[in-house]
Amino acid sequence: MMEQKIQKVLEEIKVSNKIEESDKSLIIEKIQEWKKEDAAIADLMNTLEEFWIKIEPIFAEIGLV
Repeated sequence: MMEQKIQKVLEEIKVSNKIEESDKSLIIEKIQEWKKEDAAIADLMNTLEEFWIKIEPIFAEIGLV
């Protein structure tokens, strides 16, 4: 299940127009590194959650959440 979600994320990153092309390969590479380790997947989720906690108020302030 988690594997499928990660694959979906990778696909979305590849086609996203919201991420700079120069950043896509770096992001994908890092996710693939994390994907190799079960514990790293949890680390990735924690990192993303921490990132969201920091930026969510900005999104809320401009009415996007």
